[in-house]
Amino acid sequence: MPATPSTLDFDHCYRAIESRDRRFDGWFVTAVRTTGIYCRPSCPAITPKRKNVEFFRAAATAQAHGYRACKRCRPDASPGSPEWNARADVVARAMRLIADGLVDREGVGGLAARLGYSERQVHRLLVAEVGSGPLALARAQRAQTARILIETTSMAITDVAFAAGFRSVRQFNETIGDVYATSPSAMRAAKAPPPGSGRITVRLACREPFDASHLLAFLAVRAVPDVEHVAGSVYSRSLRLAGGNGVIVVDLGNSPVTCALVLDDLADVQAAVQRTRRLLDLDCDPASVNDVLARDEMLAPLVAARPGLRAPGHPDGTELLVRAVLGQQVTVAGARTLARRLVDAHGEALARPVDGVTHAFPAAATMAALSPEHFAMPRARGAALVGACRRLADGVIVLDAGSDRAEAIATLQALPGLGPWTAGYVAMRALGDPDVFLPTDVGVRNALRGLGVDSSAQAAAAAAEGWRPWRSYALHHLWASL
Repeated sequence: MPATPSTLDFDHCYRAIESRDRRFDGWFVTAVRTTGIYCRPSCPAITPKRKNVEFFRAAATAQAHGYRACKRCRPDASPGSPEWNARADVVARAMRLIADGLVDREGVGGLAARLGYSERQVHRLLVAEVGSGPLALARAQRAQTARILIETTSMAITDVAFAAGFRSVRQFNETIGDVYATSPSAMRAAKAPPPGSGRITVRLACREPFDASHLLAFLAVRAVPDVEHVAGSVYSRSLRLAGGNGVIVVDLGNSPVTCALVLDDLADVQAAVQRTRRLLDLDCDPASVNDVLARDEMLAPLVAARPGLRAPGHPDGTELLVRAVLGQQVTVAGARTLARRLVDAHGEALARPVDGVTHAFPAAATMAALSPEHFAMPRARGAALVGACRRLADGVIVLDAGSDRAEAIATLQALPGLGPWTAGYVAMRALGDPDVFLPTDVGVRNALRGLGVDSSAQAAAAAAEGWRPWRSYALHHLWASL
């Protein structure tokens, strides 16, 4: 089981590459001095000698040391490190924001402003723990995005450069050469893209086991028509992105998962991919989660039944908060109906509808301008929802992967009409907090009662203390048991 938080233990890592253990993919990369190549731990190539390898926590750090990505195991396409999703400190928040493309959109200054630190402090913290600064990490992300565009679209190479976030074609060519030891044109020739369909198709790596059926069922029962659509094993939904709107079409019947992107602005590729990964919880390390939860006598049978269970995230904090408030004291089906009415009245029509997905959920500014009476709920709760949307529209509250989770929860609970359940649900799904438990939730209490244990909120909260730091997964196991 991976356990490589702040420092990498050489023996631990070497044993992982000797056994080609896929569970370690994404936790670190292996750089081979004699070949100048870095690989994922599960690379099928002959295991290099101990004296010839060194380990890095990020591909960007290996690249900064002059190593190129292995063309056989494609280490840049491995699952992301689950460590950054589990942790809530500044470095983890920075890593999530860089993955979302914030440095490409707003520069290091924008990243530092989001984190509340100076640029120098952010650089120092990242180098100390990851081995690379924000610019190097963002450069590695741009290289991966460029590869996706080169191999899956018929875009002109020059257009790919700027869509991937590069400032110049020269910078683009140099980076592709450094990272992949080839030129963009040679990469295009080796992977002929499909005929132009307006879609970018990517494969989304994840760690096994992966319970795709339960994940799909969870999303399907909550899917808001026109914003989301489910057909067979395919889940589609709209996204609000920096350059415009987009639609993701995810086939959960494939292994690995495939995702087609239809975007107003191709510069949003990286953000769309990362938000899809968080939605599907693809960077989860199920071995670490199961190791903790299976120790509990009550949860052990549930974990054994669903070892690959995921805790679905959400790509839009505003949308999730609104839907959580709409869902207070009503059924899931009732909340879905209320959300659909809101979309019908105030949703934004997509320029390029896809597979039943025709609208983006109303923006925070749109809902902030509504009257509390507009919502089918008590007036006080409607006023609370409008007030929260005003703060979201003004930027006073930010709900995304880079938010300070504790601060966001405290801010939400301080708003009139928003209690611990709503704040916790938003933290779990929109902020990706893996350690949320909702002891007052009706589903939790019904599940505990069905398991023959004390279902009171106090008893449930006490039992959940033993499930840290994975209480969100325990919560989903209890819901799944119903």
